[in-house]
Amino acid sequence: MVVKTGFGIWDSGYGRGGRRRKLGHAWIDLMPGVTPEQTGAGTRVNPESRPSTAERLVIPNPGHAQRAGGFTLLEMLAVIALIGIIAVAVITKVIPSFDKGKYKTGKIQLNTLSQDIDNYILDNGSPPQQLLDLVKKPVNGPNWQGPYAKESQLKDPYGHDFGYQYPGQHGKYDLIFFGEDGKPGGEGLNADAGNWQ
Repeated sequence: MVVKTGFGIWDSGYGRGGRRRKLGHAWIDLMPGVTPEQTGAGTRVNPESRPSTAERLVIPNPGHAQRAGGFTLLEMLAVIALIGIIAVAVITKVIPSFDKGKYKTGKIQLNTLSQDIDNYILDNGSPPQQLLDLVKKPVNGPNWQGPYAKESQLKDPYGHDFGYQYPGQHGKYDLIFFGEDGKPGGEGLNADAGNWQ
């Protein structure tokens, strides 16, 4: 006789007069005259009639199948897309701040280099003919006590040379930071800054 339960279909193995049935994971004895559909609260469980492990047949119910561990391809793509969106948002905020920081550093470096030139003037009586005279002793530097600056300090944070003119139009000398583009004129991050300002 075949018994259909919520856990699958089981054959009692006793045929029409069989009295042992498998419901779920428990083997039960049916009372005489009781059909499998009528089993319920009056059913008596007989643990001794339970077959050995080798005799048991477990048929999994697809409705109760558990999901395997790990991520699906769709979940992975969703996570990658989310990371990409966050990265773009961070970059759009960081890059402008980074450029502004480089411009401010250039103006600070302009003031530092201007102080180095002033130290050169104190020792030699006049400004240098060129900025390289701050690093290497020139022929016309009678009391040169340098180096007054490192060669790397003669370039701005963008890698451009500082503008220098002696004699200057705004003072003894003009020292100019040309901004991000490294060219005279411009606005914003390309605006020029001079030691006389």
